[in-house]
Amino acid sequence: MDNDRPIEDILDTIGDEHARRVLASISREPKPAKELAEDCDLSLPTIYRRIEMLEEHDLVKERTLVADDGNHYNVYECQFESTVISLDDEEYRVQIYREENLPERFSQLWDDLSPE
Repeated sequence: MDNDRPIEDILDTIGDEHARRVLASISREPKPAKELAEDCDLSLPTIYRRIEMLEEHDLVKERTLVADDGNHYNVYECQFESTVISLDDEEYRVQIYREENLPERFSQLWDDLSPE
């Protein structure tokens, strides 16, 4: 997680029911906003607000695809594999594991398992 962002912001984002529904829907495959609205049973404005909120924390990425007919459309995809929220020394920590930092994830898990 970006240390410049307050922990409360990421916890509020993850704690939002609609944001979690969006993340669950795109965790399987990238989807356009209209399909997300249908899958999540939410309005398009609600979907766009949640996507914006998730993008602020780099949890969602927007990509532009080209349809067979040449039209362009945007899809949204999940930007992480897992999130761990821990309480250590009376302080919350949020770790977001992304595909590109799997070696770092392994090192962190190893460190967590090692006796101090």
